[in-house]
Amino acid sequence: MPKYYEDKEKDERACAGVREDLRDCLLESFCIVQEGKSVKQCLREGYCKGFWVTFFECKRSMIDNRARFRGRKGY
Repeated sequence: MPKYYEDKEKDERACAGVREDLRDCLLESFCIVQEGKSVKQCLREGYCKGFWVTFFECKRSMIDNRARFRGRKGY
């Protein structure tokens, strides 16, 4: 579930909310906390896959020409 709230200090970078949720998910995952693996290894194993796909789609929409008219995807 997204943890991005309006009362937080806003980050002006693109896809900031999705980036924050992905970071929190990875830092709280079993892979990093218990097994001590790196973030890259945990992403390869499939942890936080939903947030990773959402973040990828948000970043990809930044270079999509249609996004000029429709706006960026994500938060």
